[in-house]
Amino acid sequence: MSQEQLILQFQQKDVKAYEKLYNMYCDSISGVVNNIVKNDDVTQEITQDVFIKAWNKADTYSSKKGRFFTWLLNIARNAAIDYTRSKKFKQSKQNLNADFFVDILETSSNLDKSTNTIGLKEFVTKLGEKCKAVIELIYFKGFTQKEASEELEMPLGTIKTRNRTCIGELRTMLGE
Repeated sequence: MSQEQLILQFQQKDVKAYEKLYNMYCDSISGVVNNIVKNDDVTQEITQDVFIKAWNKADTYSSKKGRFFTWLLNIARNAAIDYTRSKKFKQSKQNLNADFFVDILETSSNLDKSTNTIGLKEFVTKLGEKCKAVIELIYFKGFTQKEASEELEMPLGTIKTRNRTCIGELRTMLGE
């Protein structure tokens, strides 16, 4: 069965198609979510929520707008970032020790190994240093463009332009 057929069945609420897609993408989605929330239990919860959201909004997916995985990845990334901005998350992080922040303190040119769970590390490492820094902060660490601007000490407009340009370069590499 082709992926297009599988996605079509998923959109028609076929439970077996849901299970196949879940098994295909669960680890990759979990890797992205965990890279942002840094908590295995929360990662599992958000990952399940992502697939439920995808199931409920399956009719909004269009292959004309991009690949299914990219659509699913955007849902996951947004859900993880929403969680980190939630009151519950902020309250749970009030008394953290420094161990939680070890990977955040590393240089921005050091891509997390969980980034590679979705196969992007190979492509991101081919980008220039400026692109790597912006992509890592915004897409893998959950920074807003404004936060990335402050972290990299660059104007917000520059961050927005670089983000757009770098994503374009990645799309070209990925053949989208």
